[in-house]
Amino acid sequence: MGLYGAERAALPSATTMSDTRSPSSTPRRVVLTGASSGIGRATALAFAREGACLVLAARGREGLEEVTAQCEAAGASTLVVPTDVADGRAMRELAEAAIERFGGIDVWVNNVGVGAVGRFEDTPIEAHRRVIEVNLIGHMNGAHAVLPHFRERGSGTLINMISIGGWASTPYAAAYTASKFGLRGLSESLRAELSDLPGVHVCEVYPTFVDTPGVSHGANYTGRRLRPGPPLVDPRRVAAQIVALAKSPRASTAIGSMALPARMAHALAPNLLGRAARRAFDMALARAHTAPVTGGNLFSPSQGHAIDGGWRKPVPVGASVAALAALGALAWWATSSRRSGH
Repeated sequence: MGLYGAERAALPSATTMSDTRSPSSTPRRVVLTGASSGIGRATALAFAREGACLVLAARGREGLEEVTAQCEAAGASTLVVPTDVADGRAMRELAEAAIERFGGIDVWVNNVGVGAVGRFEDTPIEAHRRVIEVNLIGHMNGAHAVLPHFRERGSGTLINMISIGGWASTPYAAAYTASKFGLRGLSESLRAELSDLPGVHVCEVYPTFVDTPGVSHGANYTGRRLRPGPPLVDPRRVAAQIVALAKSPRASTAIGSMALPARMAHALAPNLLGRAARRAFDMALARAHTAPVTGGNLFSPSQGHAIDGGWRKPVPVGASVAALAALGALAWWATSSRRSGH
């Protein structure tokens, strides 16, 4: 057991750990938060297969130990650091532990995300606050911990996991939406601040609904069983995009067939899109089975550490085309209404 966490596998030689790697190669030293399940777990395994040195963080040690064993089996060197991202001091210690163990950080992935679903006033204010603390402040804590190191080195990649919720608001998830809109602003602001350092990159990832345990883990104040709507993205696809960004950074990456249409529809008719989303949500809740009210994983580590949520089913091509057509029609209607003055 090391000072900050469990050290795994042999430390690569000084030659291997030098900063002579070409920009196109996969960075060797990666810090990943939210690594115990879902996108985080898939990303840890994807980086492990690339030969990365991994520093894995989440609140629960049990889930981290499971994914660490899998990463080591793939040949990765790992360090486990149980961390609550909402704790600024803990995040600084996470960065210090990574630098002490591997000599530096090449990539930092802010991946943690939680949610609380329910009518705004029916959701405890403590739950709203916690969502903001984890999703927004947690990412800020990560950036605040690693950017001094990137500035000193003149290189490094910060990857912020956001979601399409950073562009299109979600009814009955006000704090989640606020956090994701905030993360988009945070990322753009940091990128502007760091524009004088061409070797330092800030990347944003915007997936649509992903088939992870996130919905099952999250807080639910609706009294109804929740399930994400199709089409659902395989979390391994998101993980592959994160690894690709580590190799070739770019500012913004959207994932999922509905990402661009939803973003365009929101830009043209945000209120209309919001009302349509609310009606769809109400209809889904009316058909759903009852479920107990729960705070989920807001205040305690998640239980269950799978990559997949088990929600994904094949979506007929016609259904996807119909959904895209509906969003296209909405955008056309909004544009026509504006031109006609209605």
